[in-house]
Amino acid sequence: MTDTTLRQALAFAAQGWPVFPCQPGQKIPATRHGYLDATTDEDQITRWFTRHPAWNLAVATGAPGPDVLDVDQHGPAGNGFAAFNTLHRAGLLDGARAYVATPSGGLHAYFAGTTQRNGHLPAHHLDFRSAGGYVLTPPSQVGGKPYHLVKALDGRGGLDWGTVTQLLEPRKQHQRPEPPHPAGSDIDHLAGWVARQNEGNRNAGLFWAANRALEADHAADLSALAAAARQAGLEEPEIQRALDSARKAGQTRPCHGDHQAEAVR
Repeated sequence: MTDTTLRQALAFAAQGWPVFPCQPGQKIPATRHGYLDATTDEDQITRWFTRHPAWNLAVATGAPGPDVLDVDQHGPAGNGFAAFNTLHRAGLLDGARAYVATPSGGLHAYFAGTTQRNGHLPAHHLDFRSAGGYVLTPPSQVGGKPYHLVKALDGRGGLDWGTVTQLLEPRKQHQRPEPPHPAGSDIDHLAGWVARQNEGNRNAGLFWAANRALEADHAADLSALAAAARQAGLEEPEIQRALDSARKAGQTRPCHGDHQAEAVR
């Protein structure tokens, strides 16, 4: 596996993704400081994977590396594909650049890297790897089973974990407080609340507010929310993605029992 692993590691490094080795057949880092040792230095990478041909290859997630959505497969205990398909139908996965199958039967979806925190939705069997995280990549193996590329895509967008959380668990206000008063169908009230959101909350806040407005009236005019988001400092492409996702989410219902990801069929 030496030549293949080294070539892949150097290819990742060439596109700016820091890499590091893990123990053979495991997810345990082979270096003292783990993902903190990740590098794009070709000489260091070559030494690692030439001297230790059985080492697995890991990529440090979060900018400048990728963000990765980890869709878990826990056998009888459940899997994350129903939630994955919900996100796909809502348009939240449109920016994916690759899908990688994992040894357990799960899936990794790769996105443009950000400085978001790692996330975990155990009820939906989903994990989010960003700043301070890492994932194994092909041709790494665990339990004799390899990671392998399922599909390379043209997407170069990101995944907003706050928006994912709000779609899958709307009653849990992660990283964002509830509005001080019930908003109901009052667009002006919702817009005022969106306008007050700080960086880090703006995207998820707009998505949440749009969902509340559409729950009250599926044909609601969301232009006031868009204007409020601009006032809060959100860029136009992010505004449109959040509103489009809210409109799609209103038509979305999880497909429980799905064992394959619709998006990779």
